[in-house]
Amino acid sequence: MLGDSSHMSEIRWKPLVDHLRRFPWDWDGQAAIHTLKDANYQWKQMEWIGWYFEYLCMHRFREFMRIPGPKHGNVEFDGFLGFPWDFKAHVTKGAKGQAQHSLILNDKAAVRWAIDRYGAFGIVVARGVAEFNDLDRSFQAWHQRLKGGPSAYEKKRQARGAPSRLRKVALEVLDFRLFRFGKSEQSFLTTHRQGRNSDGSPRAPKVQFRLSSLDPVAVVERPSHLPRILSSSP
Repeated sequence: MLGDSSHMSEIRWKPLVDHLRRFPWDWDGQAAIHTLKDANYQWKQMEWIGWYFEYLCMHRFREFMRIPGPKHGNVEFDGFLGFPWDFKAHVTKGAKGQAQHSLILNDKAAVRWAIDRYGAFGIVVARGVAEFNDLDRSFQAWHQRLKGGPSAYEKKRQARGAPSRLRKVALEVLDFRLFRFGKSEQSFLTTHRQGRNSDGSPRAPKVQFRLSSLDPVAVVERPSHLPRILSSSP
């Protein structure tokens, strides 16, 4: 694994590393959703962690990165700095404690286009341990009240009698990792099939990536003086 100082002379991602050092390391779900609501940015989404990280990156990287990035068809990349970049949050364990190793990334055709046209495609990953909602669904109830009631999707789920997923209520960031995929790294991106749309038409495939399969070009590690409450839990 590369350390925090690795490849720091690389001008393309040095600004990213410098800014990531000043990012928050402990994310509270309610505070994050309020931040998104104040910005009128995807605050009703259940998976707030990914949207909150995307918002932080788009807000803080604007001074040196083009936000948003280029488009290929209907697919728009999150940013552009030498080549297209996307911002992704990754939770290392699921609600039942199962390890999660892979990230689903962008549209497969768009990623290939980015690598062919610009020579590379990059991702910035916030990797952390999540705290999940307790069984009384208090976080879920709070979020629904903030939104003015359950969504149409939630009402359909309730009508079917299907159980609701446990919500992530906090994230303890372990590190930020930067990955660069050039032509020689394309083999680390595998196909993720998405199934079909509601009208039966097939969805365009995406790419996925196993984090341990490739060394990042840079890592910004959690400061040693910060406690690791969630990641030290069984």
